[in-house]
Amino acid sequence: MPYEAISVFDIFKIGIGPSSSHTLGPWQAARRFVRTLQEKGQLQAVRSIRVLLYGSLAKTGKGHGTDVAVQLGLCGEDPVHFPVDQVASRIRSIADMKKILAQGLHEVDFDPREDIEFLLTETLPFHPNALSFLVSLDNGTAIAETYYSVGGGFVIKEGEEARPAGEAQLPFPINSADDLLHGCIKTGMSIADIVLENENTWRSEEDTLKAALNIWRVMKECIYRGCHSPGTLPGGLNVKRRAAELNKKLLAGKEYHDYDSWLASIRAGGNDFKYTLDWVSCFALAVNEENASFGRVVTAPTNGAAGVIPAVMQYYIAFCDGNREEKILHFLLAAGEIGSIFKKGATLSAAMGGCQAEIGVSSAMAAAGLTECRGGSQKQVMMAAEIAMEHHLGLTCDPIAGLVQVPCIERNTMGAIKAITASQLALQSTPDFAKVSLDAVIKTMWDTALDMNHKYKETADGGLAVHVPLSLPEC
Repeated sequence: MPYEAISVFDIFKIGIGPSSSHTLGPWQAARRFVRTLQEKGQLQAVRSIRVLLYGSLAKTGKGHGTDVAVQLGLCGEDPVHFPVDQVASRIRSIADMKKILAQGLHEVDFDPREDIEFLLTETLPFHPNALSFLVSLDNGTAIAETYYSVGGGFVIKEGEEARPAGEAQLPFPINSADDLLHGCIKTGMSIADIVLENENTWRSEEDTLKAALNIWRVMKECIYRGCHSPGTLPGGLNVKRRAAELNKKLLAGKEYHDYDSWLASIRAGGNDFKYTLDWVSCFALAVNEENASFGRVVTAPTNGAAGVIPAVMQYYIAFCDGNREEKILHFLLAAGEIGSIFKKGATLSAAMGGCQAEIGVSSAMAAAGLTECRGGSQKQVMMAAEIAMEHHLGLTCDPIAGLVQVPCIERNTMGAIKAITASQLALQSTPDFAKVSLDAVIKTMWDTALDMNHKYKETADGGLAVHVPLSLPEC
């Protein structure tokens, strides 16, 4: 049977906020487009570039920074390494000069106000997150390519397969939770070990560990930075950042000078339930406040849900003595595979499935990772993921003003808490008696996505987005 080979590091991507589908995806699409022009020897002949944004990218693109991402992508910049403190100045420079340096090599006349069009009433049939690049060359030739940002930073060019079947021959082909469980039963291996065997197809175990630790490094730096950055979020809603104030309140004057001493100070406060709960919320708030500020985050599996997994991992490290390299690796391997299965069986795109596809999936991933690291059986790991998603079914995406702020930031705290609860329930349960399987809840999530009214799929046309009065400045 054909299967889609997805690495854990396809699910966990380093980038810049606020959205994986509306920022990172369009950025990568633009990058890919100009790279193709260069490879075909056409870049130096480009005379003009226009970008058309459709569907959800048009409706919430301003709030998500889609226009910003496209311009940086056309410049050939890499979202993994581009300095976040230079985003605003680069965009101002393009607007002032009305020129863009395509692929960093060829200067083209480009006015973002004229050459990026938000087609608010047009949607392409394949996916709501669509964008087209229209180029004219010096010889009069026109080039047009359309890309779809399908969630979690994944991008598909029109006319190509999402991923060619069999492009990587994995020892354990996995499309479903049942496939994963079959591999575990057949070999007696844990979920993390099964996934590690598959990752060996792409790189050595040593390199996989290094890559996992690098993902965690970016996550924990984001948590620490967010816990020490007061102020107001950009975009016009004037949402006050809360993580820094909460961090200060919880530490009550304790002194520290870096992440490690900060972690020690947190641990010194004990394991009181309220104290722990406050910290989990603080960790999640910190990440998504950074995300909303165009900070560097890890797509897990999306940017809008980027705080759930780091918050649960930080909880495990701070309060469950999980600060060991192998535990960090196992957490990310188990969580990443669950995210991959959701992508294959449903969607990671809020524009297709509502917020259940973002916070719901991230909560399921975090529950699985935590259960794996706390010694749960293979079935308990899957049960934890199922419980977490079951209680996010139907969650809509209705971002106020199209910004990844309200209700998105607080939803990360709820997703993290639900993940921890789901893990606890699974560890205290016998999965053989469970009535709902992980595959069943994934199928239900997809059916729910198909039934959901389009206005609750990242359009800002329904729910909180239309019931909360705003007085925003004109864009």
